[in-house]
Amino acid sequence: MGWLGLPLAQNLLVLGYQIKGSVTSRAKATTLQAKGFEVYPLEISETGVRGEPQGFLKDVDSLIVMIPPGLRRNTGADYVLKMAHFLTEIKKSSIKKIVLVSSTSVYDDLQGHVTEKDIPKPTSQAGKQLVQVEQLFFNSEGIKTTIVRFGGLFGGSRQPVRYLAGRKNLNDGNAPVNLIHRQDCIGILSEIIKQEAYGYIFNATSPEHPRKRIHYTKRATALNLTPPLFSEEHTEQNYKQVDSVNIADVLNYSFKNSL
Repeated sequence: MGWLGLPLAQNLLVLGYQIKGSVTSRAKATTLQAKGFEVYPLEISETGVRGEPQGFLKDVDSLIVMIPPGLRRNTGADYVLKMAHFLTEIKKSSIKKIVLVSSTSVYDDLQGHVTEKDIPKPTSQAGKQLVQVEQLFFNSEGIKTTIVRFGGLFGGSRQPVRYLAGRKNLNDGNAPVNLIHRQDCIGILSEIIKQEAYGYIFNATSPEHPRKRIHYTKRATALNLTPPLFSEEHTEQNYKQVDSVNIADVLNYSFKNSL
């Protein structure tokens, strides 16, 4: 129940669902409990699951798993082992429907234009671990899993251009962006729950893909930041554009936020 999970929970409550949530510390749980949420402390590591996993999982019909992999920081984290421990706990419960939040990082940066019909071919260690976790859940017997691969997340205080502002000689300025606003993340996840759309894979990125140099210059200007400068390049080959056929065909969802 963090940056995405908390507003998602609030939206699902408005839609009439009963919600349980998890956080990584007892202090956070106490704070949210005081606000009326049913929240459980839960910490998943390579050694196992600490906290109250069975209290959290009891009487749950649909489980939305959005656990940050922590793979970008190159800490050597074993995300696959962590999630295997969590899946073991899930299998002790009566849960049969799962939405697993994954990432477009499963696709390699050189895969070009991809949809859910394309097989991910990651070369990075992080991408390979994400694919393994997807397969772990998707192929789990007795459980129907939907996988949602989010692009770069933005919205509220999270603006990716803040990390790029003022930087120079950045690469891949002609590559398309693959981004999604938090409101659309919430909209897509809510539709999956409402429509019982399990057993699918959804690439969840905005259908708009402006080039990085154009998009981030525009966003920096709008936020009164120093625009980043990209190196001059003439190749069009090093790029990845992630689109979806299932968002429209299966969910009939229309994106609410423009880039």
